[in-house]
Amino acid sequence: MTESAPAPSFELLPGGAESPVLLHVPHSARTIPSEVRAGIVLGDAELERELDHITDAHTAELAERAAALAGVTPWRFVNRLSRLVVDPERFPDEREEMLAVGMGAVYTRTTHRAELRPADTDPRPLVERYFRPYARAMTRAVTDRLAATGRAVIIDVHSYPSEPLPYELHAAGPRPPVCLGTDGFHTPPELTRAAREAFAGCEGTGLDSPFAGTYVPLELYGRDARVGALMVEIRRDTYMAEPGGPSGPGLGRLASALAALVDAL
Repeated sequence: MTESAPAPSFELLPGGAESPVLLHVPHSARTIPSEVRAGIVLGDAELERELDHITDAHTAELAERAAALAGVTPWRFVNRLSRLVVDPERFPDEREEMLAVGMGAVYTRTTHRAELRPADTDPRPLVERYFRPYARAMTRAVTDRLAATGRAVIIDVHSYPSEPLPYELHAAGPRPPVCLGTDGFHTPPELTRAAREAFAGCEGTGLDSPFAGTYVPLELYGRDARVGALMVEIRRDTYMAEPGGPSGPGLGRLASALAALVDAL
């Protein structure tokens, strides 16, 4: 979806003052500002199909429902623009392994490895306009939770397709209904255990396949053990019509499970 008027890049939705939990929803939106759309080479119909594949559809609603169900309301940080503008979870430099398939912070290739932007596109204007303000705001949100509660727990809310897409670098492994992405520094065993218990009724969980790791703002990553983090990747066929269709009854079950995880933290 192209939008001509300026749109907020992200939104921090307050939770309980005593909650350390921050539900991070980075890939749920389809909105692309018109000036960014101008740099994308796909036609409108092709772009809509790409958005169907690349968007973590309904994950903002999932986080909203879970927040409403939780005993103590978690905070939510929601990206309001498509990840085709910038992907706020990528490294903005050569550390990013997805550069190998044209999907660094600014994508130049699609999920099917077709051209999205010219290969020589300079990513810096989009990184400065969208990526860095997002990163600063997310850092503030986490440090505010640290100041208020002495700790912070980032739960990264994602979804992924039931069948691998050509861009995936690690597609050969299991594709469980709920994949839990972990980090050796920021994901303590008790956090993984709580997630396994919370999602036990959601047809099965797995670890770090097909997607591994989790998101922590770079200023805190690997430095502050008070920041816990876990990525929750939900297989799309468990709650929606793929690739970009409506949600189904599975969304309610998953929202209850996510709320249970929030309450356990």
